[in-house]
Amino acid sequence: MPDIVSLGETLVEIMRKSRDVPFTVPAEFLGPYPSGAPAIFADAAARLGARSGFIGVVGTDDFGYVVANRLRMDGVDLTYFRMAEGYTTGIAFVAYGSNGSRRFIFHLRYSAASLLSPDDIDRDYIASARFLHIMGSALSVSASSRDACYKAVRIASDSGVKISFDPNLRPELLPVEKIREICRPVWEHSYLILPSGEEATMLTGLDDPRDACDRLLSMGAEIVALKMGCLGSTIYTRGREIYIPAFRVEEVDPTGAGDTYDASFVVGLLRGWSLERIGVYANAAGALSVTRFGPMEGCPTLSEVEDLIRRQPPRIGF
Repeated sequence: MPDIVSLGETLVEIMRKSRDVPFTVPAEFLGPYPSGAPAIFADAAARLGARSGFIGVVGTDDFGYVVANRLRMDGVDLTYFRMAEGYTTGIAFVAYGSNGSRRFIFHLRYSAASLLSPDDIDRDYIASARFLHIMGSALSVSASSRDACYKAVRIASDSGVKISFDPNLRPELLPVEKIREICRPVWEHSYLILPSGEEATMLTGLDDPRDACDRLLSMGAEIVALKMGCLGSTIYTRGREIYIPAFRVEEVDPTGAGDTYDASFVVGLLRGWSLERIGVYANAAGALSVTRFGPMEGCPTLSEVEDLIRRQPPRIGF
């Protein structure tokens, strides 16, 4: 049985080869690359040496095998991963701006990813884990996917399994007000919340990310790890704030950086590390993930993370 279980959408990403090329004009794409935020998380956790399991649905098309083969190759347990006959695998088209922005066109709502349901959730599989990781995107894909996440959260909460939650807001799928509503049943049971500044303010309705993180702590979370991209990250607990500086890397593709950060943070908690050490490793893992094109291509191994830390010693003791 895995120590970490995640569930949600699996898809492939097909990405613009060049930046600042909108979807409205014919131009080159690259891919398909295996993706889906919960799947990236599971893959990153496995590559970092954790026993990681993933629950999701793909089609029986070639894209489905792209995802399944990659997860299996990297050591993710796929006991409750399935391929749905007659459905296509989810697809996300991605266009990048030179200012770091991204635009998405999703084909998810009527894809195999939307078929995830409470029937896919095995009580023993969830209850035997140490962490359950939920993504806001998995709550947004379909009602049945959302219900599957809620069932997993109930089992985890009843079984003493810690819950980590990345809001991973996708306004392309649902309005922010609706996302806030459907995220509440998850964040109220979460031990760890891992938002970006924009996500923290969207969730809480507060303008300042620090105030938003404090609000999330007051609502039950024990730890809030605020991801700030090239500015690093800040870890909040009740009465404590730890800033972790960023690592310097050359960005090639930012997709998946937050998911890799999440995975490293949870792996560090499982290993009993200090929050300072966890923050350094998570920043390093997230930084490495942006150095290769493709959402899962940059998921680093623990030795790669440690090598980056040796080359750029952190300005914080751990």
